Amino acid sequence: MYLILPYVIRLRSQFCSISSILILAGMFFIFWPTFAQTKPFIVVLDPGHGGKDPGNLGNGFKEKEIVLDVSKQVGALLSDQGVKVIYTRTTDIFIELYDRAPIANKADADLFVSIHCDSHNSQAFGAGTFVMGLSKSDKNLNTAKKENEVIFLEENYQERYKGFDPSAPESLIGLTLLQEEYLNQSIRLAGIIQKNLVQNLNRKDRSVRQDVFWVLHHSYMPSVLIELGFLTNNTEGPYLNSKKGRKEMAQEIAKSILEYKSDIDFIDKLKVHDSDQYNDNSIVNAKIDSTIQFKVQISASSRKLATKPYNFNGLKSISREKKMGLFRYFYGETKDYSTAKELQKKAVSYGYEQAYIVAFKDGKRVSLKEVLNKNSE
Repeated sequence: MYLILPYVIRLRSQFCSISSILILAGMFFIFWPTFAQTKPFIVVLDPGHGGKDPGNLGNGFKEKEIVLDVSKQVGALLSDQGVKVIYTRTTDIFIELYDRAPIANKADADLFVSIHCDSHNSQAFGAGTFVMGLSKSDKNLNTAKKENEVIFLEENYQERYKGFDPSAPESLIGLTLLQEEYLNQSIRLAGIIQKNLVQNLNRKDRSVRQDVFWVLHHSYMPSVLIELGFLTNNTEGPYLNSKKGRKEMAQEIAKSILEYKSDIDFIDKLKVHDSDQYNDNSIVNAKIDSTIQFKVQISASSRKLATKPYNFNGLKSISREKKMGLFRYFYGETKDYSTAKELQKKAVSYGYEQAYIVAFKDGKRVSLKEVLNKNSE
């Protein structure tokens, strides 16, 4: 657009020709895709607590300071890789829960990642990652209560939260519905983060869990809340407070977000226009390991549904898998990749626009990207 403007000005000054301007305007719209900027991948990082809300103070450490430092390091690493990063706070200020998610919504962000540290009255330890969803676990519910109770520090909480009680399970049920749409992708991101924290940093695995956090409730994109570990633990607390611990945590979180982005980019590429190396399905299928099974994941939910067509917009051949307290629903099953693509197209036509192909080997989920890349060599 900026390249075209000088020519418009010059045409007006030299020729004052309306027809010339109209012709040029037509060329502008024809070649608009060339000049249009591709939307960047946007991640909103939300360091928990801040200002008058210190978070937990296990072993004398300050959660608000640790999570802010880790968030900034994550942001710097992502920015170096071309990701646009937005923070809910960059200094020690108090941001109300009600105002955090709208920052991500206004930016039309691709991900919302809230970072916290946990506490307990025992020597509990380990890293955990949460997605939005109603949990039946009292332990999980207690974590949600702690993170939600910051509401009481806000001056007008009675009016703003309309009687919401962070300590009452019945108040939490209604918050799960909106994020259900993004649960599929949230679980995927949470799983990558949890895997990297556990495997690469040797943290105790407290798994990916679902629970009801107000800060995740109003975000209109895949969202996760990370509990880095327990400041109250005599070993883990000092580690999280250390320069080494903060750096390592930040590196793994950033790596996980980039891994998620790579997977999403790959799946979107297959959805819209298969890359050349996957166009010849007969070649792909000839090379793929015969033990690989393809399915189309259409949704994930905290609710257990009967695998009947009436629950899935009329789709038949639905299977269900429970993992980490959540149910994943799949459409179809085939060893033929080209058939899997047709199944995916059908799922999309039935209203599951985010449906994507997944791969299994010997009953265990494996990376579709690795399966296809390996068989294109």
